[in-house]
Amino acid sequence: MIGRPEPAHAGWRALTPDITPLLDIIFIVLVFLLLTANIPLQTLDVDLPKTDSEALSRVQDNKTVTINLLAGSPAWALQGEQYPDWEQFRPVLLGQIETLKDAELVLASDKEVTVDNMLKLLAFLQEHQIQATQILMEEGQ
Repeated sequence: MIGRPEPAHAGWRALTPDITPLLDIIFIVLVFLLLTANIPLQTLDVDLPKTDSEALSRVQDNKTVTINLLAGSPAWALQGEQYPDWEQFRPVLLGQIETLKDAELVLASDKEVTVDNMLKLLAFLQEHQIQATQILMEEGQ
C-alpha cells in the first residue's frame, strides 16, 4: 500500500537509499559532456581582402582569368570553356598554373553550387600558392 512504512524485519533494504535518481543525473551529465566536447573541425584558411566594394567589383580585362562554378553538369568553366567534372577540370588547371599565378583570378559561382566544389577549388589554389583571388557574389535584395 502507498504511504505504509515497511516493517522492520524487511532487512537491509530499509536502510539503503534508492540511487536511481542519482544515476539518472550522472547519465544526463555524461551525455551532455559528450555532446559538447570539442570536436576538431577541418578548416581551410581564406584570406579576405580588406578593401571597399568598388575595388572588389573592378576587374582588369587584360590580365584576368575567370573560373566559373556552375550548378549541375557541366560543373566547371575556365574562361568560358566548360568541363563536366573535377577529374577533367583539374588537369586543365594544372596546365594553366603559371597563367593563374600571373593573372588576376576571379571565381564566379552560382548560388546553388555545393560547398564541396568550392572547397575543392580553394584547396587546389592554396596547394599551388595562387593567392590573387576575387570571389564574385550577387548582392542581397
